[in-house]
Amino acid sequence: MSEHTRPPRARLTIAISGKSGCGNSTVSRLVAERLGLRLINYTFHTIAEERGVSFEEVCRLAEKDDSYDRLVDRRQLRLASEGNCVLGSRLAIWLIEDADLRVYLHADLAVRAERIRAREGGEYSEVLAATEKRDLRDRARYLRLYDIDIDRFEFADMIIYANELSQFDVAERIVRRVAALGRPISPC
Repeated sequence: MSEHTRPPRARLTIAISGKSGCGNSTVSRLVAERLGLRLINYTFHTIAEERGVSFEEVCRLAEKDDSYDRLVDRRQLRLASEGNCVLGSRLAIWLIEDADLRVYLHADLAVRAERIRAREGGEYSEVLAATEKRDLRDRARYLRLYDIDIDRFEFADMIIYANELSQFDVAERIVRRVAALGRPISPC
């Protein structure tokens, strides 16, 4: 069979979600690298960089203006629609219902707060309180915007309890699950 008559190879889309501090961004990057897929991680951080403002400013603006969330989500969906990607975002597993693999990373609040403190600095008690408040704000916002309850993730194809696992261990579990799917991956 010539290359011109070969059927196209399957496309693969992996959606990875988790709350702040679960390792969502790092794990998504590691999985994309291991599988040779595009990483899609368009976030409020990206908007802040594009607009030359602080991340905190974008978060404050987003609290009052739904267009920030909608921009991020539309951009992520558009990029992911091309396939052969790993989308890592708070809402990835809800937004990409037809993903080949939907993974939710779960870690206890205390663990997530310590990871954020280690990454960004600050006093643990303050980071813990801020992380808890962020969780509540995010949940309320996504319920209001999309009727999505980010505390209801049991439908995910794979739930990984990441309290005791490194980001490398989590990524390896996802890569093994993709391999078990038996799906060929076409080049980017």
